[in-house]
Amino acid sequence: MTTILIVDDEYLIADILSFALEDEGFLTVTAGSALKALDILDRERPDLIITDFMMPGMTGLEFAESIKAKDQFSAIPIMLMSGAQAHLANERSDLFVSVFAKPFTIDAVIASVKAMLEP
Repeated sequence: MTTILIVDDEYLIADILSFALEDEGFLTVTAGSALKALDILDRERPDLIITDFMMPGMTGLEFAESIKAKDQFSAIPIMLMSGAQAHLANERSDLFVSVFAKPFTIDAVIASVKAMLEP
């Protein structure tokens, strides 16, 4: 089963994304911070990561840079959700496969995930 790691310190957003993606047949794992997500990466092998930008301890940009710096995780695609910082991520196509400006529509996220992960 395809696993998606959702990283957001706003638990409501993480839960909504998780429920919507699970309804589409994906397995999801959530983390409330990038630091917790890095711990999860040691146990899980997600097929996709969806992360917020503004989080305590480490931004989504820093999180993506740390993932891409590790050979065993560097091939995992990362999608970013962001409010005012979306323009920063758009400049980093080496890190993010797509960027969703908040507020986003759940249908757009699901469509993008399906396009990326389903054959």
